[in-house]
Amino acid sequence: MVTVISAEHEEALPETADERVLFSLKTKGAMTAQRLAHLLGISPVAVRKQLARLEAAQLVRYQEEVRGPGRPERVWRLSAKGHARFPDSHSQLTLELISSIRRIFGEDGLNRLIGQREQTMETVYAQALETERSLEARVTTLARLRAKEGYMASVEKLDDGAFLLIEDHCPICAAAHACQGFCRSELNIFRTVLGPQTRVTRTDHLLAGARRCAYRIETNRPA
Repeated sequence: MVTVISAEHEEALPETADERVLFSLKTKGAMTAQRLAHLLGISPVAVRKQLARLEAAQLVRYQEEVRGPGRPERVWRLSAKGHARFPDSHSQLTLELISSIRRIFGEDGLNRLIGQREQTMETVYAQALETERSLEARVTTLARLRAKEGYMASVEKLDDGAFLLIEDHCPICAAAHACQGFCRSELNIFRTVLGPQTRVTRTDHLLAGARRCAYRIETNRPA
């Protein structure tokens, strides 16, 4: 049992029926047409028509999975083309800049750039979190900041009192693929701004093949 804590997403909500299907598969992960219909509050017949249309456009795909007795079920998920509908901010320009920085300034120069970005983000996040006293308030504020930056961030409160910071999208994915220092940097930023009394552990990672990035955040109890 988890409690979902609103982080007040800043992204524009999907307007068309097809966009709502894509958004649901992006943020909730793979699911059957039946579950998708329940989530969207429409009939399974309508969902299957939308999925067929999106499959023809190569935006979704399905895999038949056995989930208990009976016939296998079609489990739908976004295709690579479907994921690409959620933009990686200026990805081509980013890749060209990273390549140029490596060529001109070397790996050390790129690491210095990442370090500067890290310091800037730490300052912005720390200022936003400085008046928040509880861990829940701090994590929720952090998720709100990340949502504004395009990460589709939200928070879940787990049964054991820990929090899960979920990012269903990575707007700098191309940069992270080209230089994994960006991912290490973001984990360091979270640990710094949430303070030494807090433990932050990455539990899901897009670059490792997960559909999202997620971080378990909890009070750092003394050994």
